[in-house]
This record gives sequence, C-alpha cells and structure tokens, in this order.
Amino acid sequence: MCSFLQISRNMHQGNQTTISEFLLLGLSNQPEQQQLLFVLFLGMYLVTVAGNGLIILAIGLDSYLHTPMYLFLANLSFADISSISTSVPKMLMNIHTNSQSISYESCITQMYFSIVFVNIDNFLLGVMAYDRFVAICHPLNYLTIMQLRFCIFLTVVPWVLSNIVALTHTLLLLHLIFCDSSTLPHFFCDLALLLKMSCSDTMINELVLFFVGLLVITFPISLIFFSYICIIRAVLRISSTEGKWKAFSTCGSHLTVVLLFYGTIVGVYFFPSSMLPDDRDKIGAVLFTVVTPMVNPFIYSLRNKDMKGALRKLINRKSFLLLMPWASTFLSSQ
Repeated sequence: MCSFLQISRNMHQGNQTTISEFLLLGLSNQPEQQQLLFVLFLGMYLVTVAGNGLIILAIGLDSYLHTPMYLFLANLSFADISSISTSVPKMLMNIHTNSQSISYESCITQMYFSIVFVNIDNFLLGVMAYDRFVAICHPLNYLTIMQLRFCIFLTVVPWVLSNIVALTHTLLLLHLIFCDSSTLPHFFCDLALLLKMSCSDTMINELVLFFVGLLVITFPISLIFFSYICIIRAVLRISSTEGKWKAFSTCGSHLTVVLLFYGTIVGVYFFPSSMLPDDRDKIGAVLFTVVTPMVNPFIYSLRNKDMKGALRKLINRKSFLLLMPWASTFLSSQ
C-alpha cells in the first residue's frame, strides 16, 4: 500500500516541494509523563488484545456459540484488536525510542486503517441491533431469517463499506499539499487533523468528511433506534417480570457499548475539523480507539452466561495450542 501511496502522491503533486514525514507529539509533551503513559497504554493494549482474543477463541472453539450473535461479536472483537493496533504500538515505540517521526506513507496508511476499523465497529453495532430485533420480536422465525448466507452477507458488508469510506478519504487526501507544517499534536495520524494542517484548499475534503460521516453514522443509528423501539414494544407485551428482565438483559451490554461508542465519535468527528477544540479530539480518540475496545470484552462477557461459560471452559483447558487444528497438526509432525 505504501508504494501505491507514493506513486499516487507523485502523480498528484508533481514537482511541488512537500514534506516526507510527520512528527507525532503524542498525548503529552512533558518528559516526566512519558513513562507513565507508556506503562498505562501498554497495559490497556495488552488487556484489549487478551480480552478480545479470548472472546474470539471461545466463540471459535465452542460449537454452542456458533450462532449469528456470536459471529458478529467475534468480528467486533477482531475489529477492536485491529483498531487499537493501528495507533497504540506506534505510540509506544515512539515513547520507547524517544522518536516522534512517522513517514508520510506510514501516516496515510495508519489513517486509512484507523478509519476502516472504526467504521467496521460502527456498522457491526447496527447489525447486532438488528440481530437482537429479530431474536426478540420474531423468535419463531429467527433461524429462518438469520440463515448462514444472510449472516455472512451482514458480516461482509461492514468490511466492504468501511474500506470504501476509507479509500474515498485517502484518495482525496493524496491531492493535498503539506508544506512546512509537519507537526501533528496527536498520538496517531487523524484525518481531521491532517486536513487542518494542509496548505491546500480542503473544502471538498471537509464536505465529503461531513456528508459521508453523516451517512455512515445515521444509517446504523437509525437501525439501532428502530430495532430497540420494536424490542421495547415487544418486551412490554411480556406478562411476567422475569421474562421482561431476561429479554432486556440480552440487550443491556449492546446498549452500553452503543452509548459509549457513539457518544464519543459524534462529538469528535461528526463536525468539520475547524470546529474542534485543541484537546477534545485527543480525549475522544482515546475513548473510542483505546478505551472502548478494551472494555467491550468485559461488557459482553460478564453479563452473558453463555460467554462466561465458554471462557471458563477455555481458561480451564491445559493448553490452548492443543485445541487448535493447526497446532495439533504441527505437533504430530514433530
């Protein structure tokens, strides 16, 4: 991808002088805070990878969890691992090496994948809301509606749409010129901040950012809103209190993640970059690229008996490697 970016950049910018790298200032410019930030974000990164990795393993190895809901959850966990991996490892490396530089191609690549995985989370939350709608409002037809082909379609579409969105922003960004300013007051290459720094006319980029962002956020939110309106109406018709609580409890974890995710992303990226305060984008970015992926495994597993049972069985196994087909083949060949 870096070669493609370099060729595209040369075609668009010709002989104009441009910068070859950016400087990521990180979350703080205080030297005494760097060690604390390193330990804190390394811990959050390891917890995120371990937590989401365990969910993926538990779902993959437990045939009881081979249902649409857990298929979507496994994809969400994978997207969360990928999302935090686009920014935090580079930030940790910069702190460890006392280097703030990132090449132009690496910066654009980081921006591309950060857009992809945040949008995948966004679309998957809508898909998961629809799954809960079908399960609660049409329980007798659930298996008929949520067939394997349809579930695969609902899984693939978020990936395709997210890459289309990221590619659109990336191709438009390649037309821009970055003259003398190469300092990014952030811990990763963020689209809105890059638009702010460009010395080119960014009106088209800002308009696309706003309208595409509006569509990307509005559709999943509308699907979530519609699904939960129907869910609430269906649950209120249940006569027993126990039945109502059981139905609502299956949606509580999803609603928690929805509120955390959209509450931060709307406030940070729904508006043009010129309207953002200096520190608001950093706080928001940490919340939805680091904190949300870290807490998702706890939210979805601690309130789900099936997931807790699968994780308990997984942790109690003597060895994860012996459970994996590729590992068994490798071991038998030795």
